[in-house]
Amino acid sequence: MTKSCDQTSSDSPRSTGADSSVSCLLPSAEATAKLARQLATQLHPGDCLLLEGPIGAGKTHFARSLIQSLMVQPEDVPSPTFTLVQTYDVPCGELWHADLYRLSALEEIEELGLFEAFDDAICLIEWPDRLAELTPSHALRLELSLDQTEEDCRHLTLTWSDAKWQNRMNEIANDKP
Repeated sequence: MTKSCDQTSSDSPRSTGADSSVSCLLPSAEATAKLARQLATQLHPGDCLLLEGPIGAGKTHFARSLIQSLMVQPEDVPSPTFTLVQTYDVPCGELWHADLYRLSALEEIEELGLFEAFDDAICLIEWPDRLAELTPSHALRLELSLDQTEEDCRHLTLTWSDAKWQNRMNEIANDKP
C-alpha cells in the first residue's frame, strides 16, 4: 500500500489540551480498508471514532472494513443510514456504528442510547457534527476528503487530544505492509 503520512502534534504527546494529528494519502479503496483494519487492532471498549467528510468520501467503507476485521465470522455490514444504529458483538465487546445524518435534534440522539455506549462499547459515528456539545472529548476524529484528480484516492486526517491515541498512532505508523 502506498500511504503517505505526516504527523504534527502539540508540545508533548502526553498533553491532553492540544490536538495532535496525522494526515494520510490513501490512493485506493483497498488502502483505506487496510488502514481501517490496522486501526481496528488498536481499539478497546470505550473508544469512539468520529467519521467526517462529504457524501461519498468513504466513511461507510472505512467503518465496514474496520467492523468486518473485528468479527470472528465476517458478515455483511449494512450502512446505518436508515436504521441509525447497527450493533455488533465482536471479541473485545460491543461495537456501535451510528449514522446521524438524518437527525436534527440532540433529543433524537439521546433516544438512541448512544451516550451509554460511549462508556462501554467501541463507537463509530458518521456525521458526528450532529452530536454538537455532546461529542466525547476522548474521541479520535477521522476526516476523509475526496481527491480532486484521482477518483479512488482519499485524503485522511486523524486528530486527537486524548493522549491514549498517540501510542496507537505510533503503532499503526510502524506497522509494515
